[in-house]
Amino acid sequence: MPPRPTIEWQTNGVCNYDCSYCIQSRRYRQGHPSDADIERFLAFFATLPGVWEIKMSGGEPFAFRGFMQHIVPGLAALPHRVSVLTNFSAPLTVLRRFVDLVGDKLEVFSASLHREYVDVADFIAKAVTFRGWLRRETAFVVNNVLVPGTVSELAAVRAAVEAAGLRYFPQVMKTKHGVYEYDAMEASLVRMLTGAHPTAREANIAPSYRGRRCWAGAAYFVIDQFGHAFSCRTAKRFGEGYLGNVLDGSFRLKPGPEVCPYDICPCTVPANRGMIEGLATPESGGDTHGDRHTG
Repeated sequence: MPPRPTIEWQTNGVCNYDCSYCIQSRRYRQGHPSDADIERFLAFFATLPGVWEIKMSGGEPFAFRGFMQHIVPGLAALPHRVSVLTNFSAPLTVLRRFVDLVGDKLEVFSASLHREYVDVADFIAKAVTFRGWLRRETAFVVNNVLVPGTVSELAAVRAAVEAAGLRYFPQVMKTKHGVYEYDAMEASLVRMLTGAHPTAREANIAPSYRGRRCWAGAAYFVIDQFGHAFSCRTAKRFGEGYLGNVLDGSFRLKPGPEVCPYDICPCTVPANRGMIEGLATPESGGDTHGDRHTG
């Protein structure tokens, strides 16, 4: 199966949460494009051949005023599919307008459950209401970081999410240097929540695809709020894989797949969009970003 062209766009750095386990430094949780730059982003997306999936995150996208005022209406006018990762703190009235604007373009809606900020029962009730507004083909995912010190409580959280007919997506805790090393007891509970050998559609365990050919940089890339583009999240973290800036015309895609040189793939999007050759690709694209813990 050929890769499904996908962009991960950090629309803004602003976030209205300050989770204790967020690995994105506060100094990076700021900044957003100007109205003029948003127009440049939209003009760039309009030049892309074919149909791409543009998956948006932050920060918290809904915490940026320009997201609903300019970005979402602008993308709705383009042929591309859209997805979003959010902490789900936006009011239902705003979320209703989002759904009305994007219509059947919405591919994946990933709602991050942050128990430091929300009551689980309230979050689930809101999610059930929201899920009822989506078309059946849209993947709605409740993603949850397996935060050390809380893992023993999360089986009950998963049960409550699934009892409401929602999909629970666990992701292991990441650090600036890789995957968090749980103690023996919590590691066992983590395996129970993720499964022993989960696919990228079932959990985010940040595996390594080192040595496999990957289309990152050619059919998949990430863009920050300033227009800088990188082949993947790990490459960006190491200051590698720079593709140029989409706002100043210097952006260039790679001509084809290359061998992955990294020991961690913190995001399940490449695996779920067919970027990694020789890896089975699920039919549904439900997943989450894992490079920072808005989800």
